[in-house]
Amino acid sequence: MTADTGYGIWALQGIGLALGIYRSGRGESLVPLLIGLVLVSAGLVVASLRRAGPPDWYGWWPGRNARPTREALTALATYLPMLAVAGLTRGDNDFWATRLAGAVLMMACLGHLLYSTRRLPGRVPGSAPVAALPAGRVMAALFGGGLWLWLCVAADSNVPVGPALPEHQSWLLVLMIMALLLGLIEGMRWHTLRAGGADDARAPARLPKGRFVAAVLSHALPCVALLLADRWQASGLLAAIAAVSNLVGRGWEQWLYRRECARNAEPCPG
Repeated sequence: MTADTGYGIWALQGIGLALGIYRSGRGESLVPLLIGLVLVSAGLVVASLRRAGPPDWYGWWPGRNARPTREALTALATYLPMLAVAGLTRGDNDFWATRLAGAVLMMACLGHLLYSTRRLPGRVPGSAPVAALPAGRVMAALFGGGLWLWLCVAADSNVPVGPALPEHQSWLLVLMIMALLLGLIEGMRWHTLRAGGADDARAPARLPKGRFVAAVLSHALPCVALLLADRWQASGLLAAIAAVSNLVGRGWEQWLYRRECARNAEPCPG
C-alpha cells in the first residue's frame, strides 16, 4: 500500500503542475517527489532481495525473472515523467515543459493504478466489487498522497497555515470529502465480502475485530486532524499524525481483508 500512496503524491503533484496551481520553489517540488520515490520504491527494493519469502513486485521478482510483467512495466514507466519533473524544476513551475511533464506524470500514475488493479489478489464476479475496486484504489491513493502533500506544506515555515489561508482550508475540505467517499467505497467492498463469506445469506459473516481499529487509523483519525487544523496552529504535527496514521491503517485494513479472503477460500476483491 505504500506504493499506492507514493503514486497518489505524484498524481496530485502532476495535476497541480499541469493546471499551473502548484507552489513555486525547487524544494516544494523535489521534497514530495522524494517522498513518493521512497514509498513507490519500497516494494521494489524488498522484491529485489535475494532471499526466500519476499513478495513479488506486480508479479515480478527483479533479478530472478528475466522479463517484468506488464504491470511492473507500467510501474517502471512512472519513473520517467517523475525524473522529468525533477529535472525541469527551477523554482518557477509556469514553464510549459514543466507543466507538460506534470500532466504526463499524473496520467502515468493514474493509468498504472487502474491497470495494475487486475494484478491485486482476489476478485469476484459482480458489478459492485469490480466497480468499487479501481475507484477505491485510486481514491485511497489520492487521499493518502494528499495527506503527505499537506505535511509538506505544513512543515514549510515560510507558508502560513490556518484560518488566514483560504486555499489551505479548501485543500483540507477536499481531503475530508475524499475520506467520506473512500469510506463509502470501502464499506461496500467489506459488505460484499461479508455477504459472500456467510453460509446463510440471512446471517452474514462477522467482520474481523481489527477492522474498526483499522478504519479509525485510516479514515477517522486523519479526518479529526483535518478538522483541528483550522483551530490549532500546530498543523505540522497534525499533518504528520494524519499521514502516518492513514498509511498504517490502510496497510492493516488490506492485510485483514486479504486474510478474510483466504479464510473464505474463494477469490474476492483485493
